[in-house]
Amino acid sequence: MTLTATPPSQTRPVQRQPRTTSQTSVARVRKTSTYILLIAGTAVFVIPFLWMLTTSLKTAQEVLAYPPKLLPATPQFDNYPTAWTSLPFTTFLINSIIITGLSVIGNLVSCVLPAYAFARLRARTRSAMFALMVATMAIPAEVTLVPTFIMFSKLNMVNTYWPLFLPAWFGYAFFIFLLRQFFRSIPQEITDAAAIDGAGHLRTLWSIFLPMSKPAIAAVAIFSFVGNWNNFLTPLIYLRTQNNFTLALGLSLFKGQYETQYNLMMAVGIISLLPILIVFFLAQRTFVEGVRLSGLGGR
Repeated sequence: MTLTATPPSQTRPVQRQPRTTSQTSVARVRKTSTYILLIAGTAVFVIPFLWMLTTSLKTAQEVLAYPPKLLPATPQFDNYPTAWTSLPFTTFLINSIIITGLSVIGNLVSCVLPAYAFARLRARTRSAMFALMVATMAIPAEVTLVPTFIMFSKLNMVNTYWPLFLPAWFGYAFFIFLLRQFFRSIPQEITDAAAIDGAGHLRTLWSIFLPMSKPAIAAVAIFSFVGNWNNFLTPLIYLRTQNNFTLALGLSLFKGQYETQYNLMMAVGIISLLPILIVFFLAQRTFVEGVRLSGLGGR
């Protein structure tokens, strides 16, 4: 039996029906409304930041002036060095870097292992244990605040860094869930091939899962960094000595009983935001990809 190919001249190209005027107008309206919503959503986040930036360049009188003005008459760039040197913010910055760095490392180490176990290890109670872990996300942090403080106080860890980063080394349900969803998107055939080659679970996790899960790991690292960098409540509860304060806690020192230096507070606030902005813009693609794949990759 011989097979004959159809000559190119006899193939009929698929003809697309031209859009009608109504369809074109509907598409334009949808596109325009989408841009309007995006611009409105951007303004919601940008306008407070611009107000914060302009306030940091105002004098104390301009901050409290009525009606309020967006732009200062003469930008006061001296507010930044004045605010930074008025209190030991260099020490506060170092404290924030140490606490945040240890918390990020702890979250990565403590969340990767259970996420791999929930994604790949087989056990009868795996689903029940995973459901129980996810259910802990519904417990408010305020419920565990008092028992946790009592525990750390009995361990003589109050006014130290331990209560600020030690909980991160015991896992966080949301990060475990995020990594578990990403691990489940990795084909089972790859795990089986590694097992045939003699690789154990730790070797498989280190050599296969971690290199393939860089977007999800980056997302967890950014979430952990932002959450710990901006954390105010926990340092407020556990830290007593000013030299142990973090940046978030040091900003509150500008608020006095009778007067609040809003322009200096905003100046230091702008400086404290720079690490977050730098980390986010450098890892923006990896962060967005990790969130997207972690949310849609579960099977």
